[in-house]
Amino acid sequence: MNFDNIKLGVAPIIWTNDDMPELGGENTFEQCVSEMALAGFTGCEVGNKFPRDVNILKKALDLRGLQICNQWNSYELTTKSFAENRENFIKLLDFLEIMGTKVIGGGETGNSCQGQMTVPVFEGKGLLNTSEEWNSFTFGLNELGKIARDRGLKLAFHHHMGTCIQTLEETDRLLHETDPENVFLNYDCGHFYFAGEDPVAALQKYIGRTAHIHLKDVRQHILQSVHDDRLSFLSAVKKGVFTVPGDPEGCIDFPALFSIIKSSDYHGWIVLEAEQDPSKANPLEYAMIARKYFRDLTGI
Repeated sequence: MNFDNIKLGVAPIIWTNDDMPELGGENTFEQCVSEMALAGFTGCEVGNKFPRDVNILKKALDLRGLQICNQWNSYELTTKSFAENRENFIKLLDFLEIMGTKVIGGGETGNSCQGQMTVPVFEGKGLLNTSEEWNSFTFGLNELGKIARDRGLKLAFHHHMGTCIQTLEETDRLLHETDPENVFLNYDCGHFYFAGEDPVAALQKYIGRTAHIHLKDVRQHILQSVHDDRLSFLSAVKKGVFTVPGDPEGCIDFPALFSIIKSSDYHGWIVLEAEQDPSKANPLEYAMIARKYFRDLTGI
């Protein structure tokens, strides 16, 4: 196949960071979506400055030829009751359904160090230590995935640094212990590389179970400093561990990733999600670098 069934989106975290609102605090919603469209993307995910009035949001997106393709959901199955998770999940489904979105993403934040500025990411990650903890977690995720499926959406779970699903081993077990009709993967090459995994091998392994793709690159010298200086995930982001595909400072083999996607039957979105400090990395400039790089590799 070619790339006819692929759409290109971008995440607002390049402009404004949900976990660290001070990053990009000066950037407005209107600037964010206008520059997304100017860079040549047709879809976007949802950020903290997006209006929740669906009529206002739809009008703003329609004016710019954009549509919502996914939204992060913070699952807290390790720390909150299933009933609480279900209530929050359904509220988000209600919003996404109105917006015409087919994917609901997110990762397990309940016992993670993801949002903690001072906890070293490689030492403080969330863990599932017993079979009972794994069973409770995967049961809840599977039930939520079933709810999403019944409403025509796919739950695409995001493996993420600092969480209990970070490595290939953890991702394998998650996918093995959930129903493939209910739970899919939100593949992210940057998080797999950050975790010490081979992102090309990971995509080859998981492409058949993948419902959403995030692409970002990694600056290896900064990743090394995360290890050496025992930095948190948020400190790593502020320092510039991530960058966009097409940046010469990156190190991930994107031609190999696109080759796997091209030879698969993947239908859906590829989303640029390379969070940086907007005061150091101009969002429009870096979005345009990535957009040109995607076009050069795929023709899209």
